[in-house]
Amino acid sequence: MQRYKSWILPIAILLGIFFHDQISVLHPVLPYLIFIMLFFSFNALDVKKMRVTMFDVWLLLFQIVVSTACYFALRPFDEIVAQGTFLTILAPTASAAIAVSLILGADIAMMSTYLMLCNIMVAIAAPLSFTLIGASPDISFWQSFLTILAKVFPLLILPFLLAMLTRFAWPKANEFINRHKNASFYVWAVSLTIVIARAIGMIINNFNEQRTMFLMMVGTSIFACVLQFWAGKKIGKRYGDSIAGGQALGQKNTVLAIWMAQNFLNPLSCIVPTLYVVWQNLFNSFQMMMKERADRVKK
Repeated sequence: MQRYKSWILPIAILLGIFFHDQISVLHPVLPYLIFIMLFFSFNALDVKKMRVTMFDVWLLLFQIVVSTACYFALRPFDEIVAQGTFLTILAPTASAAIAVSLILGADIAMMSTYLMLCNIMVAIAAPLSFTLIGASPDISFWQSFLTILAKVFPLLILPFLLAMLTRFAWPKANEFINRHKNASFYVWAVSLTIVIARAIGMIINNFNEQRTMFLMMVGTSIFACVLQFWAGKKIGKRYGDSIAGGQALGQKNTVLAIWMAQNFLNPLSCIVPTLYVVWQNLFNSFQMMMKERADRVKK
């Protein structure tokens, strides 16, 4: 099974595409799957190694500055595409990034630190950005801030606290979980299948004859994916871990991005992060394929 991991993500994407009606009904279980995935990943984390560095500062600045620049650059052409691209770049790191980083050999402490910081930043920056953009004028800053915070924090903080409790109060359970920590990857694959199924349903239901807008969304989502993985790897390389940088900046919590688009921006803008789901996971499949090949050569 280990050597076929790189094929699991494309299979998950294809299942989500071809069986989207049947699989999308499983959407309510997503928060539980994310919780389990994070719990397994956080059990492998050494809290003493977590520290904020310039690595985190540069990545946070990139997300804020580049997302804003892309919004104002695209706004004259299409407001909906601009909103979707802005939200895709601003979106926090996906919790699944830790599961993929475990496979690729990244520094989990670096990833976990940025995962926490990034989600806090988005919980603060997103409501402020929505206010400046002028979206949902009937919703106040504090309303949107608390709503996003309530959505993000339980899925991050609770599994982290439970993992730390297990680590210190029940060492044998912690050892058992660490021996099976790759299970988080398979939980993620199931989550991905459900997310893709929901995403395809959204595109089919929301997209009619607006082909020009859709093609722009395809282009901007690919551009955002290439730019973020490239920039993340460049920044990460300066601080000793290009894989951590690429995953931290490139692998997005598109579930949250889609939810924010539907609740605070033009609902059609959710198509950009929806398309991004496909590109980021195709790239992750490629990375894992290269890692498997390199490991076989070493043997």
